[in-house]
Amino acid sequence: MTCRVVRPGAPVVGKQGLTYEVGVSAETVGAKAIHMQTLTLPPGARGKPHKHERHETAIYAIEGVSGCWYGQDLEEHAWIRAGDYFYIPANMPHLPYNDADIPFVAVIARTDPNEQEGVVLLEDLEGSRAGAADLAAIQRP
Repeated sequence: MTCRVVRPGAPVVGKQGLTYEVGVSAETVGAKAIHMQTLTLPPGARGKPHKHERHETAIYAIEGVSGCWYGQDLEEHAWIRAGDYFYIPANMPHLPYNDADIPFVAVIARTDPNEQEGVVLLEDLEGSRAGAADLAAIQRP
C-alpha cells in the first residue's frame, strides 16, 4: 500500500438511483475502511429510500440545496445547503432529493470501502411521507 492520486472514472448509478463519481474505494485504491465520492443531484432528481447497513455517512455540500427525508418512517426532514456538513448514522433510512432548479453537488465519505454492498433498498417506504404533498409543506431555506 502507498499513497495514490485518483481521478474519477465514468459516473456510476448506485442501487439507490443516484449518480456518483467514485474516488477512493476498495476497488480504486484497496481502501479497507473508507469510501469517498462526489454526488451530483440534477434538478428534479430523487433517490430511492435506502439505508447503509453498519456504515456511517458524512456529506459536505459544495453547491446547491438538497432535501433529505430520514428516520424509521422518513418522518424527519433536513435541508443541506452549500457549505453544510450532514451526518447519517449507520442503518438510518433516508431519501435525498433536489427540487431546486440548479444541481446539488456534494462530497460523500462512508465507512464502507465497497459502498454499494451495504446499500439496502427500503421499498416499503417508497410511498411514505416523502411524496409531493409533503414536499410542498416543507419550507425551503
